[in-house]
Amino acid sequence: MPSLSILAAQIHVPPTPDAAARDAHVDRLSGLIDEALSEERADLVVLPELSSIDYSRASFAALEELAEPLGGPTFSAFSKVAEAHGCHILYGFAREADNGFRIAHALIGPDGKAAGHFDKLHLAQYGASMEKEYFEEGDTLFVFDVNGVRLAPIICYDIRFPDLTRTLCRNHGVQVVLHCGAYFKDESYWSWYHFVVARAVENQVYLLSLNRAGADWGGSMFCAPWADETAEPLNFGDEETLVRFEVDTGQIDQVRRDYTFVEDAKTDYAALSLKGPGG
Repeated sequence: MPSLSILAAQIHVPPTPDAAARDAHVDRLSGLIDEALSEERADLVVLPELSSIDYSRASFAALEELAEPLGGPTFSAFSKVAEAHGCHILYGFAREADNGFRIAHALIGPDGKAAGHFDKLHLAQYGASMEKEYFEEGDTLFVFDVNGVRLAPIICYDIRFPDLTRTLCRNHGVQVVLHCGAYFKDESYWSWYHFVVARAVENQVYLLSLNRAGADWGGSMFCAPWADETAEPLNFGDEETLVRFEVDTGQIDQVRRDYTFVEDAKTDYAALSLKGPGG
């Protein structure tokens, strides 16, 4: 059965008031990942939402300087690491687009070349989030394959919309959802965990939900296609950490044989007729 190894980086992100601070931060990250891959190779490295800049109003107000095109300085730094170790790297950054700025994740292939990107579909504007004031929404999905395993990124607030994950998994064959976030411990933080388990189990897929590190952030999770009192999701804690795990599509197949949620689902619930009392 197809399988792959993933290195998930729950990383600290310092204040990034200007491009020099951003680039110094990215240089530290690329060195950290390079060192980890030198010790043990991985097929895919994943970083959280906006991993190259601080998630703050101060940074967002400086997007004219901090946002980058797809081939910008952050790409260049991670491209060298991907090529040196023959792996994929999925990283978050503020993307400079034709009509404004996007919260994006970009994929680099093992050849060091750009392999596609995804723009966040839903912008959060509550609690500690103020994204609608600075960014534009994305309007496309992005799916890719590594070692015969199909993966797709979604970003933070996107997980709260079940139709998105369901479409990726059931219409496009995604087996691993890479949910990259910047979850600050505001009033909405604790509900996040319920969405992680629900999306993994209802679609019977692996789901990595990756946050940045710190006392006000942290708590990244990795959930298998089935979770119960004997098989709980892995929680990363709050400190900076690089966590390795294996994805085995055979486990997806086994879970779907044991619990036939996906097989038993109706194609279109909206098409079912509606009857009222006594109907």
